[in-house]
Amino acid sequence: MSKITSSSTAEYFAKNLQQVGFSSPTKAVLTTLKEAVDNALDACEEANILPELTVSIQKLGNGSSRNTDLIEIIVEDNGPGIELEDLPKVFGEYLASSKFGRGRCSRGQQGIGISAATTWAQLTNATGVKVISKTKSMRKAVTATVDVDIKGNRGLLKNKETIEWDRPHGIRVDFRIDGRIQLNGDGGLLTYLEGTTLVNPHLTLHYKLLDENMVHVERVSDSVPEIPPSTLPHPHTMKLGEFMTHAALFGKITLENFIKKGFSRVTDQTIKAMVAKGLPRNNLNRSLAQISEEEFKKIFQVIQETELVNPSTKSVLTVGEEGLAKSIHRLGEVDFFSVVTRKPTICDHKPVVVEAAIARFLTRGDPDTPVQLLRFANRVPLQFDKGACAITRAVESVNWRAYGLMQPKDSLPQGPFVFAVSVTSPFIKFKNASKETIDGGEDLIEEIRRTLMQAGQKLSRHIRAEDKAADLERKLQHIEKFGPILVEGLARIVGATKSREERAEEGLKKLLGREASDAEKAMSDAEVKLKSMQDKEKRKFGSEVFEGKIFEKKSEGIGDVESNENEA
Repeated sequence: MSKITSSSTAEYFAKNLQQVGFSSPTKAVLTTLKEAVDNALDACEEANILPELTVSIQKLGNGSSRNTDLIEIIVEDNGPGIELEDLPKVFGEYLASSKFGRGRCSRGQQGIGISAATTWAQLTNATGVKVISKTKSMRKAVTATVDVDIKGNRGLLKNKETIEWDRPHGIRVDFRIDGRIQLNGDGGLLTYLEGTTLVNPHLTLHYKLLDENMVHVERVSDSVPEIPPSTLPHPHTMKLGEFMTHAALFGKITLENFIKKGFSRVTDQTIKAMVAKGLPRNNLNRSLAQISEEEFKKIFQVIQETELVNPSTKSVLTVGEEGLAKSIHRLGEVDFFSVVTRKPTICDHKPVVVEAAIARFLTRGDPDTPVQLLRFANRVPLQFDKGACAITRAVESVNWRAYGLMQPKDSLPQGPFVFAVSVTSPFIKFKNASKETIDGGEDLIEEIRRTLMQAGQKLSRHIRAEDKAADLERKLQHIEKFGPILVEGLARIVGATKSREERAEEGLKKLLGREASDAEKAMSDAEVKLKSMQDKEKRKFGSEVFEGKIFEKKSEGIGDVESNENEA
């Protein structure tokens, strides 16, 4: 029999980096950037600091692997900084995170991503990440290189020294990795950066990609999002193995205390309901360490059969309609947009909030190509495996023809639009460890559908108004073109005088233009109503967002959404 060996967490991920986003040279660059930016934004928000990030991505030469380049990725932030003794844990140790299992709407959750980026740099360029860090308490900044001890799953600090740095506090990370740069498209760096600015209106971002000029994107909100308090999981969201692993975190407390303290909104009344369903009362006062696996299985089955109160929705975080409305204009010139933020709800026993924005840009897209779909989970862009995502399935399930868009069967609608859908929850279920696509049940898909249909109503009203205006213009053009020719011919046939010809022309214009005049009056009335609505929104959100634009918002209810679809 061959000898059985064990591996460290770092050793496992070093051999399976494709599971956490390093499956190709292109994805390696994007994943490294994403992990560094996510960490910076989370750190700033935890410290109540308005984030300002500077990103630089450059080619330095040929990579060590075939068909790759040596890519330098630098991300610098104004966050609180990291103490010297914590640098090896943050950048070189897997599953070392202050956010692991906390049930919060943070971008990072498990402490895997940034350590995986360090590992990739170490495997492809023989050195880890170079870090500069300064906290408020440090007189000087510290700089060091962090490597991963793959056998021992711990970080190694090398080349440590103190330096002068012009920042009062912050972090600068410098990764040098084998990779390839893709700027545009679903997996492009520009797509990621634009998506990040869209759902983070409080972010100021400076970035330089390759030989392009430095781009400056100023924040449009001076409010740091308040991260809601953490929440505990709901037992109905767990499988048996997860339930037992969760119990192991609570040590030797009694079963009753574990059920109350380990899960959301479990009360004495809930315990009585479980006993009524068959949970042995004598087990409640036993220590978790005394309960066998078979007993755990029976306890788990009883809990699953017991009707439980849904968890609180106070733990979810929203970008907000105001923030989305302002952020959209940072992506380009817009001639129409609508934003919808639904009320927090429960989907698959998890608190969730869904937000959507639909915008038509003057310089993006084509009428015959699918809309650009931007997907977000906890304010992080999702850029791969789009077809398998719950968000994509929800978008494709809506009948967009009812709202005035072309749509092939079971596909995304077509047109020069950007669709952005954000799902926020402390317990988002992903289909893989690299968090590229959301695995959602029917409850979540239906909630996304309802959000999109609300936005679709606003889109439909705008498109109908455009069609009416175009129809009116066509009528006026026909009158102007053919009216004089018709009158002139008739006058010549009957030998009418010039004055009679002029009176006939005026009469024909009046006759043919009656419908056009009615339409013109309707358009005028609509413009008055629209102006009144815009003035109201300006007073609420600020005039700089709405100048020359059309904006509609609606937070609750879906009104005649279903009837609108059925009319198609």
